[in-house]
Amino acid sequence: MDNETFITASRYLGAAFSVGFGAIGAALGEGYAAGIASESISYKPKASREVITTMLIGQAIAESAAIFALVVSMILLFGGPDFHSLNFGWACIGAGLCMGLAAIGSGLGAGIPAGQACLGTVIQPATSGKTNTTMLLGSAVTQTPAIFGLVLAFLLLFLDHSNMPVYPGWAALLGAGLSMGLGAIGSGLGNGFTAGEAVYGVARNPEQVGPTSMVMLVALGVAQSSAIYGFLIGLMLLFVTPKESILIADSARLLTAGICMGFGAIGPGIGSGIAGAYALKEVPRKPEERGTIFRVMLIGMAVAGSTAVYALVISMLLIHYFK
Repeated sequence: MDNETFITASRYLGAAFSVGFGAIGAALGEGYAAGIASESISYKPKASREVITTMLIGQAIAESAAIFALVVSMILLFGGPDFHSLNFGWACIGAGLCMGLAAIGSGLGAGIPAGQACLGTVIQPATSGKTNTTMLLGSAVTQTPAIFGLVLAFLLLFLDHSNMPVYPGWAALLGAGLSMGLGAIGSGLGNGFTAGEAVYGVARNPEQVGPTSMVMLVALGVAQSSAIYGFLIGLMLLFVTPKESILIADSARLLTAGICMGFGAIGPGIGSGIAGAYALKEVPRKPEERGTIFRVMLIGMAVAGSTAVYALVISMLLIHYFK
């Protein structure tokens, strides 16, 4: 197989990975929002117009993750740079995996606050503005891991990797995409759990919208750390300058560095989001205990996210120590 044939095949494969995986999360998130909207209307049919409007806004935000994946797929199929090295082919596959996998958690996560906002609109119709504002804020932050994936996918596609030796450079490029793509899943979904409880909490107690939003943003930021680790390892693999080597071990350590960090970030992202969700469930109900709840939440999220640090350390050792 010559270089041009391999690159063309890699473009097709990357495009399929990007929008194929990327469509999963958005569809599930939008379906969740639609399901809760239908349930909410059954409680108060007269509020159907407001509920449908909220649902469509929330679904539009959840759709953005799939749109990012579609953009990357279209670039792979019809545009982008025209590099001719074998590494560009591997970068195309890595970019598709990176964007497609990164869109799963954010798409699904963004649907959760959208659904809770629909339910909140029925519970407190007079304060639906505060509920929707909290939903917009939480859903927007939930898209951040997908944006990390988009940025790294663009770096994979638009940087010239011809100076990197094909062996083991192919493993570094593929590992970079897997590190960021898999690493974004947990944070995106975890952020959705947190934002969903915050939205429902504001609906139950609109007077606590300010403190609840503050706690929500802190929780969302902490839960993003595992996706940031995935992004960091992705960058390290992208800009690493490995020595040319045909040894399987040298390719394996770079590829597995990405796999280690990617899978290692999923659980901590979701776990941190669950910790944040339970805290946000109680903050609006017990505003006088907000300080204590906030401190316990931070401690719990730090411990839940510690395993991502273990994966980060091993990935860095694989990249720099075992050369």
